[in-house]
Amino acid sequence: MISNSLKDLIKKLPLPYKAVALRYCFEKPACPHFDDEKKAFCAYVNYAQVTGKRFYIAKDDDQCYGKVSMGMIPKPPVTASGQAGYDFGCYASPAACRNLYQKLPVIEPGTVNYVEFCPVELCDFDPDLIMFVADLPAADIIMRATSWISGDFWESKSSPVLSCAWMYAYPVITGKVNHITTGFYHGLKRRKLYPEGLRMIAVPYQKLPEFEKALAEMDWTLIAFRDDEESKKDLAKRMEYWQQMAASYGGTCSLKKE
Repeated sequence: MISNSLKDLIKKLPLPYKAVALRYCFEKPACPHFDDEKKAFCAYVNYAQVTGKRFYIAKDDDQCYGKVSMGMIPKPPVTASGQAGYDFGCYASPAACRNLYQKLPVIEPGTVNYVEFCPVELCDFDPDLIMFVADLPAADIIMRATSWISGDFWESKSSPVLSCAWMYAYPVITGKVNHITTGFYHGLKRRKLYPEGLRMIAVPYQKLPEFEKALAEMDWTLIAFRDDEESKKDLAKRMEYWQQMAASYGGTCSLKKE
């Protein structure tokens, strides 16, 4: 179960939208079914953010292809041929778009029959991933927390269409955090769910213990970006120590302006 500590830490982040926990279920979840107008998969995340409601969907509730990346349905042959991506103008040829479907991350077919969406503040289960939509400085804090302990590189893997596969399937399959920028992706942009230029960050369950520990321990504002005199003096001492380290082997260190 997601800890109260992590909930409290996430609550402190200056987020423009609520963080949302997603759970991929074989059996029907013990929460209300979404009974309003059917939406695309990504729009359900936005709905949970805006309304603060907890709910689940099944494959027939998804009007787009999130259900493909969830393994709920096979890849439809016509779109998998690349024709749709070509006709939308996202690719130069059907073959170029078909390449996406040949490499598309898909959760093991038949293992996800329902997807539960829940604002993190209400979450009482172990999520498969947590989705953040953030601007600065929250996006910076979140991304640093994903690598502060492990040293993992920040990678963004996506495609012009079916960005849902890279945000909701790929992180869970690989255990890697993924992030994209709103305004680049066909479905998200058509639905006008978010302003352009925000960061969508998916943190999978494999990274959540590290993520929580990092948020609790690391400085949210790095020392070089603080204006108080104590921090400036502390940084100066640290930088002076670099010179001492360098002098010990006959060298110098010139990182003062970096």
